[in-house]
Amino acid sequence: MNVEPIKKETLTEQIMNQLADKITSGEIQPGERLPDERSLAAMFGVTRSRIREALRALSLVGLIHIRPGGGSFAAERSGQLPREAILWSFHREIENYEDLYAARRLIETVVHTSCFDCKTDEVVARLAEFAEELLALDIIEVPNEEFSDLIDRIDTYVGENCGNGIYSKLMQTMIILRHESALKILDIPASRQSAILWRVKILKSFGQEDRSQLETTLDGFFTSSVEQLPE
Repeated sequence: MNVEPIKKETLTEQIMNQLADKITSGEIQPGERLPDERSLAAMFGVTRSRIREALRALSLVGLIHIRPGGGSFAAERSGQLPREAILWSFHREIENYEDLYAARRLIETVVHTSCFDCKTDEVVARLAEFAEELLALDIIEVPNEEFSDLIDRIDTYVGENCGNGIYSKLMQTMIILRHESALKILDIPASRQSAILWRVKILKSFGQEDRSQLETTLDGFFTSSVEQLPE
């Protein structure tokens, strides 16, 4: 029988989780002032020092801003999603690679096909340039971070040009969540070669008129990627 180890959460982590959920769900709006430490301590039934620790941690991951003498405020939304906030929000799920890739397949497929549906000559030309950059990589010598950064820039561009702001933010989220698993896969030379070949096929599909070709290529890419997931 397979079971997952029980994770013990400290009081501070429990407070962080509840406040983070309220912020990320929109129950606490961007820019909204949180209750003061004394009030939060009473709500949670803990000491003010516990509240202070939780607020400091939430500040470090970018979910709140603490103004000395002025209280704590939910962070304003911006075009670029805060990396640490996303990692914190998904910290329980991020090592479940099968679930991560299921989410990637769903979200990245719809982002790419949406970009295809509203593509312009400029977008097609830029994606062709990205394909040439991939083909020019030395798969043996290129550092993992440099390789991963190029792939991230490609997918960020696709997200920014898919015609849907929500899809773009979802792509940003996937790029952040997949980072560590992608680096592990890129440690294997054969996986690097496979990543280049599939990515180039995806990018070149934008130069065709057949949308189904892109969908088929994306499906093949994710099926191949799942087979290379780290144990």
